[in-house]
Amino acid sequence: MRVEFGGDPTGPLAGIRVLDLSTVVSGPLCTQVLGDLGAEVLKIEPPVGDTTRRLGPPFRGGLTGFFAHFNRNKRSITLDLKRTEGQHAARRLALRADVLVENYRPDVVTRLGLGYEELSRENPGLIYLSISGFGPSGPYRDLPAYDTVIQGLAGFMPTQGGDGPPQLVKSIVADKATALTAAYAVMAALLARERGDGRGQHVEVPMLDAFAAFMLPDVMTKEAFKAEDATPAPKLPDVHRTWETADGHVVLLVLEDHQFSALCRAIGREDMLDDPRCKNLVTRIVHGRELYTILEEELRKWPTADLIDRARRFGAPLAPVHAVGDFLRDPQVRSNETVLEVDDSEAGPMRLLRNPVRFARTPASLRQRPPRLGEQTDAILTEAGFTSEEIARLRAERVIA
Repeated sequence: MRVEFGGDPTGPLAGIRVLDLSTVVSGPLCTQVLGDLGAEVLKIEPPVGDTTRRLGPPFRGGLTGFFAHFNRNKRSITLDLKRTEGQHAARRLALRADVLVENYRPDVVTRLGLGYEELSRENPGLIYLSISGFGPSGPYRDLPAYDTVIQGLAGFMPTQGGDGPPQLVKSIVADKATALTAAYAVMAALLARERGDGRGQHVEVPMLDAFAAFMLPDVMTKEAFKAEDATPAPKLPDVHRTWETADGHVVLLVLEDHQFSALCRAIGREDMLDDPRCKNLVTRIVHGRELYTILEEELRKWPTADLIDRARRFGAPLAPVHAVGDFLRDPQVRSNETVLEVDDSEAGPMRLLRNPVRFARTPASLRQRPPRLGEQTDAILTEAGFTSEEIARLRAERVIA
């Protein structure tokens, strides 16, 4: 990912203008992805700012760590959308946009005069993305939805809990899955506009659907066929687990025969290769609990560093369990530049995760640091055709900060 603050966009979405009316995570992460890929993103914030500006500590130079990770490659403008003048200003910006992203509850944008039907009459090419908790219809349509609510409804928590009580994934994974789904939806709609008649469309992404599509394909294998199946689900050992070593923990997953062979060599148990229980994947599954007991005993004999070294030497899919600090120091992470270290004039040195996609001809780039609240308000309004008198009046009336 190219780092060139103030540079021109080089990604495949260069020339696309995005108006971001969203807050918190699902919308802002979506628009950050679009910005990484070259789009110009204008982030409209209320006078108090996006909620994530207050989700700290840490607080540094007008930013929080939370806000910084979801809002790079954007410019910020404050507009009070509760005021008619703010709604009119947002409308003028929307009529110049290729994409509008919002994650209000259903009908809120319509009441603000910023709904798709109204805007598309004057800007027929507009791609209008609506992220909601549950979609535009149904009994939950108007209910509030946060990540934990979606996780609770989506059916994955019992799997996460294993033999214990249901557990949440300790990350805002529903929001992030929705954001990535929304980003590819926007890009697909842009492609359809280019290949078609130039008209945009309304794109809706419910969090419940996006999270289910992301998390459940491997969990719903038993429910794949609707016909009744009396075959009881086998009680298999949990493959998504940690393994204790002499001084820590590792993770591993062995599917192929050659991988199992490599693991046996790594732990010094080549004799297991002649065990009929270990003949192939099916026999290893059938005798999984017995083999897991053996592996537990063997892995506890090895210091983690020695075990990792041997596993990599023989080609066994085994890895250490990193904390975030270990991840930051990992040589592969450093080689990939997975974490970008940049300087901010007010916040000081910052770490930001790179956009993971590597384009040979149109690389993603980091051009804009996470913005301070309303940092580019005047510039954005001027570019949209507002006069200095109009801007001064909006500020005097506290429509803008």
